[in-house]
Amino acid sequence: MRNWILVLALLGFGVPGSFAFPPPFHTDPPKQGLIDLLMDYMGSKYPAVDASGDLLYISVERQSLFHVRSGRLLAEYRIATARAGLGSTVDSYRTPMGLHRISEKIGEDVPSLGIIKDRHFTGELADPDFAGVDKDWITSRVLWLDGLEPGLNKGGDVDSHARYIYIHGTANERSLGSASSMGCVRMRNDDVIELYGQVPIGALVVILDN
Repeated sequence: MRNWILVLALLGFGVPGSFAFPPPFHTDPPKQGLIDLLMDYMGSKYPAVDASGDLLYISVERQSLFHVRSGRLLAEYRIATARAGLGSTVDSYRTPMGLHRISEKIGEDVPSLGIIKDRHFTGELADPDFAGVDKDWITSRVLWLDGLEPGLNKGGDVDSHARYIYIHGTANERSLGSASSMGCVRMRNDDVIELYGQVPIGALVVILDN
């Protein structure tokens, strides 16, 4: 009888006169809950901005990019932000924080792993395995970011667009999940091709440290 009481308690069933054991496993809250908090933040931080369309949330802490549309989570992608951390100053090799928009989309017909240099396809394909040497190639697709917060990521020596801050594919997919880029946001080639086809020019991008 004592064993049955223990089993029932562990499964979460109430047993009269017994100690209520906590559930044996802890599960993280659903990711949509995180997006709900994000939307509350957007409304509070940027009340004049319409965030009801496509929104890309880049979480530096999680090294993840969340694609949100109409306040609902559509997809989560593993990414890599800057090895040097967060920052907006030119030549800092850091990833800028704050609100941006996609100003240009580049690479419509570039094949996966196609190398893009100076925003043009070179005609060459990157080698995805180069013995751990990170050549910082830009591959497959480019989403060029334009800052929307003067003094933080727009204007002067903190301008994200002038710094050529992109969301782009990388030949070094092993680097994803850790802060390892030169300032841009790296993605898997298949992922950035997928995302490129789903978000329009003008879509909002918010980069946060949490």
